[in-house]
Amino acid sequence: MANEDFLWPHGLGCTHFVEVQKGYMVDPRIVPFFNQLSIACAQAGFKLQIESAYRSFERQLSIWNRKARGELPLLDAQGKLMEVPKDEEELLYAILNWSALPGASRHHLGTDIDVVDGNACPKGYQVQLTNEECQGMFAPFHEFLTEQINKDQAFGFSRVFVPGRGSIKPEMWHIAHLPTSRKSLEKFSLENLRNIYKNTDVACKKVILAKLDQLAQDYIYPYFI
Repeated sequence: MANEDFLWPHGLGCTHFVEVQKGYMVDPRIVPFFNQLSIACAQAGFKLQIESAYRSFERQLSIWNRKARGELPLLDAQGKLMEVPKDEEELLYAILNWSALPGASRHHLGTDIDVVDGNACPKGYQVQLTNEECQGMFAPFHEFLTEQINKDQAFGFSRVFVPGRGSIKPEMWHIAHLPTSRKSLEKFSLENLRNIYKNTDVACKKVILAKLDQLAQDYIYPYFI
């Protein structure tokens, strides 16, 4: 197995991350840029609020396995609730609609965050991170982010999960600090990931190992930008 330096891009051994908002950890290298983006959002009337940041391998594995067991909602390609398929390969691709493979999530890097406009959240509202929210209450916020990104004024942040790139569904809420993530992704290893799976109780394990090379081409590498 690889040493810790090569495991942390897979969500293992990440001991150097820091808290940027209460409960949310990131790579310390992105903090100054996040703060700059927060100020720009505030000046435009928005509150840059994190809903997800660093995610460990264990947490991503838990999400994956709970979706496979039907303990978390499983959504189809249109974002509608679906029953858990009995066929393991069908189940694998159903989960991949909206969830990354454990060990291959960009959230392992500490450079990627899911964000909303905290000023637009009604009191007590539970954010779902859905396209409906992006087109509804958070639409002005995402239009502002799009404008900043297009003008190269988002301090290195950009969207990764966009239409036409790979097989993962678009996620407007997910932004990444690309200059930092590119350095981290240099240490990503598909063979390390394969070895991790061999020693992990992951749902759809047999199919994942059999199809890992193709899965990487469709669901991992297209997002290494």
